[in-house]
Amino acid sequence: MSFRNLSPQVMFEQMALSHTPRFKFEAETRDEFEAWKRAARPAVRQCLGDFPPRCALNPQLLAEWEHDGLRKQKWLIDVQPGLSATLLVNIPEGVHEDQPPRPAILCWHGHGPFGKEPVMGNDSSPDLRQTIDCHNYNYGHQMAKAGFVTFAIDWIGCGERNDTRKPQHRAGPGRDWCNLYYLHATMLGMTSISINVSHGMAATDFAASLPFVDETRLGVMGLSGGGTMTLWSAHCDRRFKAAEIICYSDLWAHFGYRHLNYCGMQVAPGLFKLVDLPDLQGLLAPLPLLVDLGVYDTCFIIDTAMACYRRVENIYRVAGASDRLELDLHPGEHGWGGNRSVAFFEKHLG
Repeated sequence: MSFRNLSPQVMFEQMALSHTPRFKFEAETRDEFEAWKRAARPAVRQCLGDFPPRCALNPQLLAEWEHDGLRKQKWLIDVQPGLSATLLVNIPEGVHEDQPPRPAILCWHGHGPFGKEPVMGNDSSPDLRQTIDCHNYNYGHQMAKAGFVTFAIDWIGCGERNDTRKPQHRAGPGRDWCNLYYLHATMLGMTSISINVSHGMAATDFAASLPFVDETRLGVMGLSGGGTMTLWSAHCDRRFKAAEIICYSDLWAHFGYRHLNYCGMQVAPGLFKLVDLPDLQGLLAPLPLLVDLGVYDTCFIIDTAMACYRRVENIYRVAGASDRLELDLHPGEHGWGGNRSVAFFEKHLG
């Protein structure tokens, strides 16, 4: 018996390593790329399942204040029947309603206890300041300082939409809310991704309605799990003209199956049957895409992260869009490089 495998984990790792997705990119010409994209993109989109119904936003301004030269607002909006979200908006200095509207960027947060707060510049406690310092995490604040309007909401299960926090006060189940919500969603024919993307669309609807935002110049960016949300938001919402995926590049067989570095908010039924992560990123072409990789990232290891990027690079090359793909390879851990972001979004959002 010792010569046979009894470990289901080993079984899954071996299955993943030997698996070839149905739509693995093998095209060599632009016409072949277009045919691949036409076939793969609808099939991949179907993996997300149904999207929740939309509803009127019913926006309510909760507070407005000044912080580090920025005007900041906190809003409450309805994102689907029976569920709301708080939304933060960072407004650059000198922006007024009688001036030409600015480009805006949806800033998705990653995993962690604080949701959108550190991303948008909340440094009001030692723990928040440490989180920002550790991941260069306040890109929603820094990009607003650079002149972009930025906005953010929490995914379900994070920040103010975490069921263990006030005002919910539900007892923690001792399990990951990401995985529990995924189970809930798939039982109803949805996924956590489809729910979160839909809520991001609602947030974008609201941001685009603000008088100082140019709805034709919208971008999206996010770190880690926020990179997941950036990827899917760019796929599902054609209003985004450029995207920055920060430290979410790797190969499913390695970061998912081998390292167990994924959860219910990152996956969809049958997704890996169709594509690997570089294929999924490459399907964005020719959308302008900036990819951040940390040389010392301990979540997405640099060897397989670079293998992912090289495959995306090849897809953009075959698509005739090499000039729309950029890499910020920074000497840091799991975090935002911030070296090319301002110039990238200025170039593609105007």
